[in-house]
Amino acid sequence: MKALTYTAPGTFELTEKPTPGIVEETDAIVRVTLASICSSDLHILHGSVQQSVSGITVGHEMVGIVEATGKAVAKVKPGDRVAVNVETFCGECFYCRRSFVNNCINGGWQLGCRIDGGQTEYVRVPYADTGLTLIPENVSDRQALFVGDILATGYWAAKISEISSDDTVLIIGAGPTGICTLECVRLYSPAAIVVCETDPLRRNFVQTHYPQVKTVMPSECESVLKGLTDGRGADRVIEVAGTDDTFRMAWQLARPNAIVTIVALYDKEQTLPLPWMYGKNLTFKTGGVDACDCNRIMQLIAEGKIDTTHLITHTYSLASVQDAYSLFERRAEGVIKVAIEP
Repeated sequence: MKALTYTAPGTFELTEKPTPGIVEETDAIVRVTLASICSSDLHILHGSVQQSVSGITVGHEMVGIVEATGKAVAKVKPGDRVAVNVETFCGECFYCRRSFVNNCINGGWQLGCRIDGGQTEYVRVPYADTGLTLIPENVSDRQALFVGDILATGYWAAKISEISSDDTVLIIGAGPTGICTLECVRLYSPAAIVVCETDPLRRNFVQTHYPQVKTVMPSECESVLKGLTDGRGADRVIEVAGTDDTFRMAWQLARPNAIVTIVALYDKEQTLPLPWMYGKNLTFKTGGVDACDCNRIMQLIAEGKIDTTHLITHTYSLASVQDAYSLFERRAEGVIKVAIEP
């Protein structure tokens, strides 16, 4: 089968690999029907993900059909349509029992990083009972594509931000994860949502699809927030962009006693200037996604309460996946997300 393979820092190659088989009794083999490219794949490409393993098939956003299952798999069967979770987790260890699946002692981010992922034709999914989410009949592959990764991230970020109907919520960054976060923040019906983004094309994308949301440039963000909050600042800040400037904005634009949720992945260390923050009494929540709410997210999609299909702006075949990467990395042609059809 064809598989996009990480061969060295800076190099992905479309190679031939054998079709995977069952290794552990908890495994499932999934025939990939639709995959996508994530910014984390670019981090692997450029050698900035230290745990990534040379020779692996990349990709961790995918949906497909179960082809085979190990003897211990109980929740899915061959023929089931499923979304694949970005996190591999056993469901039984100290962290999994507390819904901290990102820290599973037997898993974590494996698919497309430490073991073969989904930008290919078939993928082996460990711990299939926890790593696969059934897709209802009324949900398409495109509707379900982001459930296991960026939608799970957005849902988790909104949930831990403790949003109330009185809150003004600032989301910094309108990339794919930022927009998924916006979809999930809307579920809480806050008083106002402000999205801050430097890219005019992405600002326009948000304005087009979410006209009720205030979309601003960084230079006008502070004044807009003050106007909405009697000068206080944002009640909740969710930072999804991942730059030095956006990290600083996150704590500066939060009102005293606000919650600041850090979803972004940074390329270098960030510093909290505690003397300048003294008295703001901020609560910071940081870390990787705990993707344990995929069943609930899928239900919300089936009910029409979440829709991310408009994020898929381009579709490529697996044979043209290198062209897809070039477009995605250059942010050409107004791209938000690229779907890959094996």
